[in-house]
Amino acid sequence: MIQQFIKFCVVGGSGVFVDFGITYLCKEWLRLNKYVANSIGFLCAATSNYVLNRIWTFHNENPDITGQYLRFLGISLVGLIINNCVIYLLHGRMRWNFYLAKLFAIGVVTVWNFFMNYFFTF
Repeated sequence: MIQQFIKFCVVGGSGVFVDFGITYLCKEWLRLNKYVANSIGFLCAATSNYVLNRIWTFHNENPDITGQYLRFLGISLVGLIINNCVIYLLHGRMRWNFYLAKLFAIGVVTVWNFFMNYFFTF
């Protein structure tokens, strides 16, 4: 499980680039609401993370890709709620920098996502 968690974190690291890149593009260039931009970035990263975790982290060959992806996405959506709540608390209430709050939120959600996907998706 430790080895899989490390791989999960490596995949998550690539997801951070996807998440931050798309969030930045949506928030700063497209001027979308910061929570909408955060949600779009988060969901794009979740999709790329699903593919990489399925192939590399868990070496999963379950033929029910649709069902598995929907479970992964459902867990990610709960993670998104946790993510936005942490950002709201740290950025909205405590006045942390938005991107620092987002980075902290990603760390919190990583633990949630790993264990839920370990037990219910893969």
